[in-house]
Amino acid sequence: MTAGAVRLVAPVLLPCDPACSVVRDGVVDITAEGRIAFAGPRASAPATDAAVRTLPGALLPGLVNTHAHTPMAVLRGLGGDLPLLRWLHEVMWPAEGRMNGDHVRAGMTAGCVEMLRNGCTTSVEMYFFTSAVIDAVSTVGSRVLLTPGVIAAPGWDRLGSWEAMRDAVSRRIDRDGLRCGPGERIELGYGPHSAYTLPPQALASVAEHARERGALLHIHVAETTQEDAAQRAAHGSVPAMLDDLGVLGGRVLAAHGVHLSDDDIALLAAKGAAVAHCPGSNAKLAAGVARVTALRRAGVRVGLGTDGPASGDDLDLWAESRLAGLLARVTSGDAAALTAAELLLMATREGAAAIGRDDIGALETGRWADVVHVGLDESTFVDPDDDAQLVSNLVWAGGSKLVRDVWVAGEQVLADGEPTRVDRAATTAALRAATAAIRP
Repeated sequence: MTAGAVRLVAPVLLPCDPACSVVRDGVVDITAEGRIAFAGPRASAPATDAAVRTLPGALLPGLVNTHAHTPMAVLRGLGGDLPLLRWLHEVMWPAEGRMNGDHVRAGMTAGCVEMLRNGCTTSVEMYFFTSAVIDAVSTVGSRVLLTPGVIAAPGWDRLGSWEAMRDAVSRRIDRDGLRCGPGERIELGYGPHSAYTLPPQALASVAEHARERGALLHIHVAETTQEDAAQRAAHGSVPAMLDDLGVLGGRVLAAHGVHLSDDDIALLAAKGAAVAHCPGSNAKLAAGVARVTALRRAGVRVGLGTDGPASGDDLDLWAESRLAGLLARVTSGDAAALTAAELLLMATREGAAAIGRDDIGALETGRWADVVHVGLDESTFVDPDDDAQLVSNLVWAGGSKLVRDVWVAGEQVLADGEPTRVDRAATTAALRAATAAIRP
């Protein structure tokens, strides 16, 4: 946590309020507990006894990655030219069968560092070896909403039954609470893998456990046309099946949501479910292009995700935002389908909203001080004094290469591009050792 209250001062503040305002000569006041006490123009800031740190460039909230399997960094690029189901059955699941907690810890640690260097402070993870993931996040100092996987597919019984996986999550939440750790950096939810890897009773039961605890239920939905043909044949669509089972209640995050009909979108909107849009992974696996503009028009909350680094390959949410905008425009024929401001909000405020969090994703009083400092001195910015041009250049041409410093819950965890808690070279070495250990 922070050693004491601090005031960050910068020429530009991007609070990521609903209007995507650009504040000139801005201030972010951070309490000793790591919350934001004030964010706005310096002229309106209250008097303070806090230490003052003046920075060049711009301050904005940490990005929120709404769908990831970050420990798969140890498998990055493996089977990179296969469609989803062959990729899973022939390459991924056999390789994951050789992974243990140490490998997961190495992949998650290196992945957390990579995301911080990209300005991403929070990731929503679906993976196994829960303690190893939490250890990695706690070591690096980032933030996670961890939804441990629940699955009943060939080979996964080595980790126990779906009932055992469900109960392990419930016991941990009941023991530690929904959120825990310094700065509430750890939140737990449930990660039922999909409708095609779990029996109907499992989906209904996991959803009941999640609702009882106010936890996020995070599930792959309609990613490709092949994966869930049986479910669609029986119920009409995957969202319809989930609704029939009572899954679409409480906090629900549908990962991918590529192949959704108008009725599916209306159902998700009516039930308050959100979608994690992963354009990079969807494109690489030839899964298709999600109907993001239709989802947003219907009132469905949409965040951005990288998916796992074995399928999406990178963990750069800026790249995902650009690709999301490009695909929305080329598929709709509308050159304003997603503006730079909308994409920035999808990566921050709206991503937080998609996972049911109103305490991150924006620089606002009361939220956690998850703050990113980006430089404005590169040729990326042709007219940084023009508000619209600055946001446009940041999203379409800038991104991760501009990130200089990052704070999570008021603690600086990245300084001048390097993590403050761990040695980046050591984390990379551990990652490569884990990859070598599980290579067939």
